[in-house]
Amino acid sequence: MSEPEEKPVNPPTRRGDRRSRRKKPRKKRVALIVGVLAVGLIAAVAWIGVRGYLAKGELEAAIPLVTQLKTQVTSGDLAGATDSMTKLRKHAQSAAELTSDPVWRSAEVVPLVGGNLAVMRELSSTVNDVSRDGIEPLTSLAGSIGLTDFKPVDGRVDLQPLVDAQGVLANSSAAVGSAVARVDELDDSGVIEPLANARQQLLDKLTEASGELTILSKASVLLPAMLGADGPRNYLLLFQNNAELRSTGGIPGALALINTDAGSIKLTQQTSGSSFRQFSEPVIELPLDTKSLYGDHTAEFMQDVNFTPNFALSGQIAREMWNRKYGLQVDGVISLDPVALSYLLKATGPIALPSGDQLTSENAVKLLLQDVYAKYEQPPEQDAFFASAAAAVFEKIASGDVNPTALVAALGQASDENRVLVWSAHDDDQQILAGTTLAGGLPQSSETEQRFGVYFNDSTTAKMDPYLQVNIEAGQAVCRNDRLPLNSVRVTLTNTAPADAATSLPAYVTGGGLFGIPPGNIRTNIAAYGAEGLYNLGVSRDGAAVAYQPSTELGYGVSKVEIELAPGDSTVLDFQFLGDKPQSKAVSVQHTPFVYGLETKALEVDCENALQ
Repeated sequence: MSEPEEKPVNPPTRRGDRRSRRKKPRKKRVALIVGVLAVGLIAAVAWIGVRGYLAKGELEAAIPLVTQLKTQVTSGDLAGATDSMTKLRKHAQSAAELTSDPVWRSAEVVPLVGGNLAVMRELSSTVNDVSRDGIEPLTSLAGSIGLTDFKPVDGRVDLQPLVDAQGVLANSSAAVGSAVARVDELDDSGVIEPLANARQQLLDKLTEASGELTILSKASVLLPAMLGADGPRNYLLLFQNNAELRSTGGIPGALALINTDAGSIKLTQQTSGSSFRQFSEPVIELPLDTKSLYGDHTAEFMQDVNFTPNFALSGQIAREMWNRKYGLQVDGVISLDPVALSYLLKATGPIALPSGDQLTSENAVKLLLQDVYAKYEQPPEQDAFFASAAAAVFEKIASGDVNPTALVAALGQASDENRVLVWSAHDDDQQILAGTTLAGGLPQSSETEQRFGVYFNDSTTAKMDPYLQVNIEAGQAVCRNDRLPLNSVRVTLTNTAPADAATSLPAYVTGGGLFGIPPGNIRTNIAAYGAEGLYNLGVSRDGAAVAYQPSTELGYGVSKVEIELAPGDSTVLDFQFLGDKPQSKAVSVQHTPFVYGLETKALEVDCENALQ
């Protein structure tokens, strides 16, 4: 008898059951992977979040130290500067390390958040680089150079500290300049607002620091050269009189010869602009454009050398006139006006004049540009008064009896307002000056800013311009289908002289009716300079198109008009230029310095009344 068939212990399963059992381990593995990734992602987010928060704190701690360092370096506090620098480097380096590890860099490719991380890393890295390469070297100057080094002592400036600082200042200036370019090129589109604001704040601070370092670096090279480090030099000093306007300020009224040698500064000769008689022909060959705009008088009268706003040309003309009269080729020409003098008086304090007057920061402008004509009727007496005032201020500064901080601030303010101008006959010096406000060049536009120039020349042949009130507005609008921008510069002029100016003001001030100009009237030439590539659309006066002289100078398109105003009269001139590219820019205006401060206001351009 056969044995019964043995049954399997486990009955066969269906195919679906086998597939289900195979899926379970796979699902577990996937779940495990997802879990690990989730944990890793959370950890990465937490890691980045914590490091980002810490980096933010490090940067916020670093920024105030920069301002503190600046004060310590300029005041000569070496110990304080060293301590602040150690802290700054620690904070900056920590911020850079916190935002540059592999996890942070990998997260920069993640949509939405990656751009924010990249910008923060770049900002942290820039602060670190600037603190190391731009700021840290400057601490070596603490105690060896400061504002007191710009202060003469017994008529002499010690040049060695400036010479010794040249290398450090040049390297620091280059490092900060590179940082400005780096932050400026950083794309912050799409990043969170606080980060975009941080980028802009850093850019603003770096730009300010770069400008200051550039000036210091140039000064460390230029000042020793101009002060005779390599041998004696002579400079012609022009005191511009804004009571009779010229493009760069006013007529050269008082003149002085300054001698420098190994840091010593001496005033060796004084005279007046009126002592120079008209030359029989231009002392130099004028460029055709300048001659067309301003005539041969520019190079025949000392009082007219600055008809043109190109001070480099004015300096060459004045230098040759001095040579023709005194047989000396000066090394350069320096110009300043009574407003700049009033700023310097903040550093010197009140000065007693031989006339018995006291010259102060508060009364200098009025005393030199108005009261002097009531007190002295004869031009030689007026010239003597100007000369004595200039000499008194110069001697006070040269003696060292001056506040160095206030002196540097005064020179900086005057320079920013184009009230101090310098031209050098030495090419190396002139290259350093180029591009600075001291050079007195024509306005320079950029990719983001359209700059215009508006310059004024008195043709009353009198001293009425303290009564000429000027306001300037400028703006831009797109009024055409080709999208080329319309630029408009509006100049409003008002004669604020009293109605009885013909009798209440001295004849020397009003002109006394010379050249057929009624006493009290003000006649002025206004020249508006565009920029290369712009199309000159013309000029309107009080809303109606008027005749004007179209011309060029140094490649700039120019519109020139002459107006005459009786006491109380006012007029509005609109100078319009069409842009050459369909792009919008901020509009600004460089202008003749007046006896009062003047800021350009924004103008809403009216397309319907445009000169097109």
